[in-house]
Amino acid sequence: MFISMNWISDFVDLSGLDKMELIAKFSLATAEVENDIFHKGEDLSGVVVAEIKSVEEHPESKKLHLLKVDAGDGKLTDVVCGAPNVRVGMKTAFAKVGAKLGEITIAPRPLAGFESHGMCCSEKEIGISDNNDGIMDITEDVANGTDIKDLYEIDDIIFEVDNKSLTNRPDLWGHYGIAREFATIAKRPLKELPTIDLSKYDNLEKIDLKIEDELCQRYSSIKVENVEKNVAPMNMRIRLFYCGMRGINLLTDLTNYIMLEMGQPMHAFDSRKVGKIRIKRFDKPFTFTTLDGVERNIDENTLMICNDNTPVAIAGIMGGLDSEIVEDTTQLTLESATFNAASIRKSAVRLAHRTDASARYEKSLDPEMTTVAIARFMKLLLDIDPGVKVVSALTDEYAFHYPHVALDFDKNFVDKYTGIEITNEHIVDTLTALGFGVKHEGDNFHVDVPSYRATKDISLKADIIEEITRIYGYDNFELVTTAAPLYPVRMDETKNVEDRIKDILVKRFKLHEVHSYVWQYADEYKKLGMDVEENVKLANSTNPNIETLRRSMIPTQLCQVNYNTGYATDFGIFEVGRVVEGLKADGLCDEKKKLCITLFSKTKSLEKLYFELRDMIAETVDDVRNKALTYKKLEATHSYEHPKNLNALILDGVQIGEIGVAHPVVSKKIDKKAAIVFAEIDVEALSDINPEPIKYEEPSKYPSIEVDLSFIAEKFSEINDTIKESAKDILKKVGVSDVYSDGDSKSITVRLLFGDDERTLTHDEVQNVVDEIIEKLKNKGINLKA
Repeated sequence: MFISMNWISDFVDLSGLDKMELIAKFSLATAEVENDIFHKGEDLSGVVVAEIKSVEEHPESKKLHLLKVDAGDGKLTDVVCGAPNVRVGMKTAFAKVGAKLGEITIAPRPLAGFESHGMCCSEKEIGISDNNDGIMDITEDVANGTDIKDLYEIDDIIFEVDNKSLTNRPDLWGHYGIAREFATIAKRPLKELPTIDLSKYDNLEKIDLKIEDELCQRYSSIKVENVEKNVAPMNMRIRLFYCGMRGINLLTDLTNYIMLEMGQPMHAFDSRKVGKIRIKRFDKPFTFTTLDGVERNIDENTLMICNDNTPVAIAGIMGGLDSEIVEDTTQLTLESATFNAASIRKSAVRLAHRTDASARYEKSLDPEMTTVAIARFMKLLLDIDPGVKVVSALTDEYAFHYPHVALDFDKNFVDKYTGIEITNEHIVDTLTALGFGVKHEGDNFHVDVPSYRATKDISLKADIIEEITRIYGYDNFELVTTAAPLYPVRMDETKNVEDRIKDILVKRFKLHEVHSYVWQYADEYKKLGMDVEENVKLANSTNPNIETLRRSMIPTQLCQVNYNTGYATDFGIFEVGRVVEGLKADGLCDEKKKLCITLFSKTKSLEKLYFELRDMIAETVDDVRNKALTYKKLEATHSYEHPKNLNALILDGVQIGEIGVAHPVVSKKIDKKAAIVFAEIDVEALSDINPEPIKYEEPSKYPSIEVDLSFIAEKFSEINDTIKESAKDILKKVGVSDVYSDGDSKSITVRLLFGDDERTLTHDEVQNVVDEIIEKLKNKGINLKA
């Protein structure tokens, strides 16, 4: 939103003050000012009022004219001009030789065989509007040679306020509200807004007006006739242009001017087309053509302004094409209203049409402004066109009143929140300048919040603290080190385990950490043949695809793997994230923190990838808890789990997670030739298990003997038990070194490490133990691979 310092100066005397410094203070105290500040008119000089004394056709051009103009310097100047609207006696803006128009410096120059000593300018060329249809037509009675800047308010400082910083401040969506802030910051009085007394028209007949829907909070209207002028004064049009709006006609420009001045949108209807005003919604959808010529679909929830039963405007958004102000409009019905903010916002979203008016109505405007805005409009209209006749009384329907807000607090409350000593005088002066009603006895304060701050902004005592401190200046607060003692905080064990796991998986196993949302994405699950499992749902979800919370991260990671199959032939991903396992007894979500790992490979067998993941998890768990995992067969209960290849991860007798293979259907949908395995661990359950103290052993002075044996077998557990039973005295370590399957049979290679800390083992001694192991396993049906 663009703000004019000239406009601000109408309401507060800023003479003798540095305006750029005031803008900087406003940005700190009230609302963020964008970086670009425009000094309008700074690049314009040497442009004066000149009168065209003669007009001749150019002998060789149908478009050019040869002019003689009186620029007030006692001589006639020859000018070549191509504007279509030139005429004898016309006064216009004339750039003399040496004048500057932005980066252009005017100099004598030949033009189509004749020399031109200056330039007659359009409004666009001197930067006061976008009108470039012809040269500027000055209608004011002013002497030739008058500097154009002395005639109009061309010099101005325009700054832009970030609209997002005004979301909770409906009073700042107009110049008068911002002027109040400048007056408070500058410690200067705020001038009254010039209006007329509308009560003098109370004897006239009221407009037939009725609010038929609660979404309209207040609707005020007045009717006038005998409007003779059609063009707004130049200074008014300049202000509108500088603030981002173009001039249209007097009545429309006046409504826009009031909106930019007070923040109150208004609408002018041609009285010939609007008689009975009704504010209501309709039972059935229909189409409606707005002022911009677009046909829009109106549904049952959109509030409309109607001429009896005929819609003439979309409430708070835009008027209708059939009731607009046109060139021959001499009588108008003026609307000044407030509506339910949420309904305007929703209607603007449904219609995909957000306007300057709707942007303000969405902020919860003060209903008390509607009649003041009409009084201000009529003051400006009568000043411009004194022949205007008011033909109705002010008609006002006030359907919804915001509650009055009053707050009580004491000086101790202010001191506690600010941490500094702010005087009672400053508190009273600040709040009074901002429009609050203030009463105080000693250190006790009673504050009545003005209506323009009570619609959504000020409701708590803490809000008053903000008003006091922002005007005091946050940059004036003295920085003081806290006196509170600071103690080191012990790292949460779950967080500590989580961080160590992440380091191991990234640095040692080169996995990629991912992050995901907590939803079960229905469309993605369906593509991979996975079910959306029943769980806690989001109430009133507008998107059925993301309404159910996930119970497991495994399906989420399978979807992520599906996205990334084209980037690498082999990769692994992991995440420490949240899942929800239904509701707890207190009705809250049973939220769990889980570690999920998924490996994908087009080059490795499923068995090899599975045992790679198993060893990865075993090594990680051993690293963080110094304990060995055991495994237990599980029955598959989810659509993404392989019906046979699923095992529980057991630590200290507690099931902390599971490891498995993707279901064949899911795996084929991702990649028919790839192997996919996964594991999920409850991080909190893992953290709750006490770690085993680390034991240090002195390396043996005697050499050890390593033996590899390959058996035709399906499981390692039975082999492991037999080995430990047979060689318990000299066995140091046993583990799986390789698994191989040729389709018909499966072999498991185990590595045995024999040793003794007291002596050197003989080869025969080890051979005897190995023979015993082979014989025992043979008796159990497990044979040595040839």
